[in-house]
Amino acid sequence: MTSRQYDPRDPFSPHRGAPGTPSRLPRAAHVTLAGADWLASASRFPRSVHALWIDCPANPVVLPCGVAFDVVSAPDLFGRRVLDRLWEKGPGSGPVAAQRGRLQLFAAPGTAQRLPALLGWEEWARAMPPLLCHGTGDTVTVPPLYPSGPEEPVPPVSRWVVAPEVRHPWLPDAEALLWACVRVARTAAGPYPAELPARAGRRTAGLSPEAAPEPAL
Repeated sequence: MTSRQYDPRDPFSPHRGAPGTPSRLPRAAHVTLAGADWLASASRFPRSVHALWIDCPANPVVLPCGVAFDVVSAPDLFGRRVLDRLWEKGPGSGPVAAQRGRLQLFAAPGTAQRLPALLGWEEWARAMPPLLCHGTGDTVTVPPLYPSGPEEPVPPVSRWVVAPEVRHPWLPDAEALLWACVRVARTAAGPYPAELPARAGRRTAGLSPEAAPEPAL
């Protein structure tokens, strides 16, 4: 069987690693300077974001979505299974953050609008936990640039799982995330699942109800 090269247009092609070998999840310890530039580019005032990081490097920062990235937030366990699936069998992932019991997958702009529409047609969406999609008009809190110090809780409340390392990172789109979510849901249900559970409600595009919006820089 011929090994396939990575094609950014194909959500099933390997994103990293040698052709034919499984991709491995990177474990970047901190955001690089180029990664910080990318995060700051989401703001209308990137210099202000950098200034805030210089003054308070250990503080999280609120950034707007819809320009440099969208964010799909999933409960921690389901999100980690999706992330593993993306790296083991799929195209890989962009930056990923852990935030108060949820995993934030940074995605291509427009994903927050398209993914809920795709889930609306997907039968296996009923077997998934609620996914929160943050897009244009929404903000998200991103972790500090560097790992927490010894005085922080373990694990810290807000941290990078896959930290931004380059100025223009590759980001999964709605189709790639749908592919991974469906396969995780199918695997969790087993080979002969019972009747799928009824929908608990619509997927929400925006901030979670418990998180009050904060002004973005």
